[in-house]
Amino acid sequence: MPVPAHSTSDAALAAGDAVLPIRDASRRIVRELGFMRATLAGTELPASAVHALIEIGGRGSLTATELCQRLNLEKSSVSRMLRKLVGAGELAEGGSETDGRAKRLTLTAQGRRTLAAIDAFAHDQVGSALACLPAADHATVVEGLRLYAGALQDRRAAADGGRREGRPVESVPALRIEPVRIELGHRPGLIGRAVEMHARFYARAHGFGAAFESKVAAGLAEFVPRLDRPGNAVWTALDGDRIVGTLAIDGEDLSGDAPAPGIAHLRWFIVEDGRRGGGLGRRLLDEAMGFVDRSGFNETRLWTFRGLDAARRLYEAAGFALADERPGSQWGTEVTEQCFVRPRRC
Repeated sequence: MPVPAHSTSDAALAAGDAVLPIRDASRRIVRELGFMRATLAGTELPASAVHALIEIGGRGSLTATELCQRLNLEKSSVSRMLRKLVGAGELAEGGSETDGRAKRLTLTAQGRRTLAAIDAFAHDQVGSALACLPAADHATVVEGLRLYAGALQDRRAAADGGRREGRPVESVPALRIEPVRIELGHRPGLIGRAVEMHARFYARAHGFGAAFESKVAAGLAEFVPRLDRPGNAVWTALDGDRIVGTLAIDGEDLSGDAPAPGIAHLRWFIVEDGRRGGGLGRRLLDEAMGFVDRSGFNETRLWTFRGLDAARRLYEAAGFALADERPGSQWGTEVTEQCFVRPRRC
């Protein structure tokens, strides 16, 4: 029996008007980001190798099989690429705790430096593009790209036998977008999650290690029990029940026992990888600065280090100005430390 001309699914019909514009936008994104070139992100590496370093760096370690699944590449292609990266000193191979036959791949010190350069290039590339859009549109871009990428991944998983990273995939339900919300106060898992986000980002982007992670953990463990005192506060950004960002104001660390009037210390400001540039950091910072001004602090200080240009732009937009910089190693690595100060706003 001939197939009727209108046997296409309702979902496909509903999406039909969007297919051509999305295809066009996808091609333009590929071209503008440089994926048509032989190398990517200001390196001498092809796109597949750049993506491999990003995936391995973001997760600490991966096996070749796991990397094949993430990159959607054939095993032979990934094997050749990994041999080149190992030979170039970007990756190291080690044994797997769960499978004696598998080798876990990790970044070397050189690999971490390469990844830091890739991240800096990409942040500048994407950040400068977002600067051409109104800030109110940033979250729309982030959410739209995340949903589209997820739908493509689900489609591939279903075509590969209905499994996505070891989990069954039955169908793609209608998506209901819940906005990320900002909440004041401690919640279970806050310390561990904040430490994890800091450790992963700064290890990948700047090569910080155990000393930095321990410092973050110790500082938070000392601070959180003081949240019941005036002048101390912490905010979490929540996607459902998952913590995807944190920021704290410590009113005692720099002011002694009298938090107001005095000096507020902005601490533990971090947004989860993949969510920066969408306005979430600005929302956290706005909450904190409103609290500081209402609490009567004379000024707010924060310590960071040279090279975090996107964060610096965010601080300066909130009224902070660079007050001091000097060499230091409190982060576990020698950097140029910077102190930013924001005077009280009446």
